Amino acid sequence: MTAVEDAHSPPCRICGAATKRIGPVHGNYSRRDYELRRCDVCAFAFIADPWTDFERIYNENYYQGGGADPLVDYRFELVEPGRTIRAYEWRGVTQLVERLLGGLAGVRWLDFGCGNGGLVRYLREHTDVQACGFEEGAIAATARQLRIPILSRQELAGRASSFDVVTAIEVLEHTLDPLAELRTIHKLLRRGGLLFLTTGNAAPFASDLLRWPYIVPEIHVSFFEPDTLRRALVESGFRPGKVPRGDGFDQILKFKVLKNLGVRRRNQLTDLIPARATAALAERKVRLREHPIGWAT
Repeated sequence: MTAVEDAHSPPCRICGAATKRIGPVHGNYSRRDYELRRCDVCAFAFIADPWTDFERIYNENYYQGGGADPLVDYRFELVEPGRTIRAYEWRGVTQLVERLLGGLAGVRWLDFGCGNGGLVRYLREHTDVQACGFEEGAIAATARQLRIPILSRQELAGRASSFDVVTAIEVLEHTLDPLAELRTIHKLLRRGGLLFLTTGNAAPFASDLLRWPYIVPEIHVSFFEPDTLRRALVESGFRPGKVPRGDGFDQILKFKVLKNLGVRRRNQLTDLIPARATAALAERKVRLREHPIGWAT
């Protein structure tokens, strides 16, 4: 790379510093290469030339595993919520948020980027929280037909300071402008409200990002190390906090392990798999618990 090319490189989307080219990442779905860049100041990495035809990317085919992510199984999860391994994640997120808030009585909960609204439906069936979702993908229309309350972006604009907790489960890596999304979430939370999110931790793979399987360039375009995410949270008006250890996060990791092994259906055998031991083995590699949560200031 020449000095002129480097001088005109896209700045970091978190701290604004100059970024350097890491190399090309091939998109198996789009059959083209994308440019991966990284900031040496805050360690944020991103796809510099993302595919932005979102209607084509997040179409009906995507939500059935026929798009950029073959592990997606949203259609089945929507039709058979009791038979999907996603139920472990829903349970884990619920338990974790309950622990962080000290209870769920009267809690107003928004699942931001809710996909098919599965967590929203789980919350409404198993707790007393006032739960709704936000989603712009093609699956949202089908979920609404099942009476799952999913707000549009226009409806979100009138809900400032309306929520006690916002969850963003595997959302931030899909966003082209993470700070803008985090600031949107901050406006939706009451003062002292909780943001609980999950996204891949780039730190264990920092020395060789090009080999990190989490980078699926058509859909995953923003990548964080824990310190990167802390900085982004502070820039967006949050006070970073720690994820507590316990059964909730173990259940989330159990789901992720099963999903990446290609298991989709929940059964007696998957129920017997110990979440704590499974999570402990996975955490040594992925270190997801190192990512912070955010408290709205």
